[in-house]
Amino acid sequence: MDITSLIIFLVIGAIAGWLAGQLIKGGGFGLVGNIIVGIVGAIIGGFLFGMLGINTFGLIGSIVTATIGAVVLLFLIGLVKKA
Repeated sequence: MDITSLIIFLVIGAIAGWLAGQLIKGGGFGLVGNIIVGIVGAIIGGFLFGMLGINTFGLIGSIVTATIGAVVLLFLIGLVKKA
């Protein structure tokens, strides 16, 4: 992975984490927190989209996939915290 790919990967994670934070709790988690939530969300979103047979392409598709995965992640964390 070259430096450009790494930067794009981190930016997508930051955007997805921030968007998920806005949708679920009404705020972000800071830069590092957003990146972590977005990266884990990308993994979850990629798995879920693969199971459903949904393909996304390009930068916007990556952001959508990561955001949906991050929303699922935050939702599950919220359920665990309530229990």
